[in-house]
Amino acid sequence: MVRWLPLESNPAVMNKFMAGLGVPESWTIHDVYGLDDDMLAMVPQPVCAVILLYPFSDKQEDFKKKQEEEQEAAGGDVPENVYFMKQFVGNACGTVALIHAVANNRDRIQLSDGALKEFLDKTESMNPEDRGHALEGDDGISKAHEESAQEGQTEAPDREAQVNEHFVAFVHKDGKLYEFDGRRKFPINHGDASADSVLADAAKVCRQYMDRDPDESRFAVVALACTE
Repeated sequence: MVRWLPLESNPAVMNKFMAGLGVPESWTIHDVYGLDDDMLAMVPQPVCAVILLYPFSDKQEDFKKKQEEEQEAAGGDVPENVYFMKQFVGNACGTVALIHAVANNRDRIQLSDGALKEFLDKTESMNPEDRGHALEGDDGISKAHEESAQEGQTEAPDREAQVNEHFVAFVHKDGKLYEFDGRRKFPINHGDASADSVLADAAKVCRQYMDRDPDESRFAVVALACTE
């Protein structure tokens, strides 16, 4: 497996990474310091996506496996306009989460020419597996990821080291809140939502993650918001 350096949950790092890929500077990543209403009110609006970093645990993995099985059994089809990709590159979950956030908001985020626009245009008609394999060989995104991973506040771990945290993205699409995790078979449908309530809707799911692991503190939440 191809392995990249892990990307830090750091807005400054993520914003430089996205700007280098062609995301307009009006759309930026912001820390979400808490999930109660007062803290959520501090986040700039509008928010188009939320990204959660959570620690792996048996509790989380058992729940997510059951959740996936239940949705599969219910025959929950995902609309064709939902962009989902598998993750086949080790330690690339931060980049995959950002790709999911932007790819499912292209009606709002006008990308300039660059590696991300080229990748999304190239993979638009591909299935999730082929999109994941396309990322393995994408030099533009790989180079930008590696540069950003080395710029965090903390020293980047060895690319072969065991990383025990994972990024997932939450995006509203067609009246539903979807959770995007490239390790899963498909995005998880969390039910009714609206474009105006993405932050609050995603915060509810993030709280559920934290409630499943109450002794853990290695959670981080950021939001992709427009500041113009």
